[in-house]
Amino acid sequence: MKKNMGTIDKAIRIFVAAVIAVLYFQNIISGTLAIVLGIVAIIFVITSFINFCPLYALLGINTCKKKAN
Repeated sequence: MKKNMGTIDKAIRIFVAAVIAVLYFQNIISGTLAIVLGIVAIIFVITSFINFCPLYALLGINTCKKKAN
């Protein structure tokens, strides 16, 4: 897998996942919404750690900075 996520993109995804976790543990979200957002949060964290987003690959998006040669 070729990296396609930049640092800012990863930070935003982890922040959003953390916000979802806080909302869940504070019982602000519950039920089906909590399950769906929890799955999204898990996907955000996993893709942030592996630096690859399959959706970005499908859409041809690359937020990873290129190294200058």
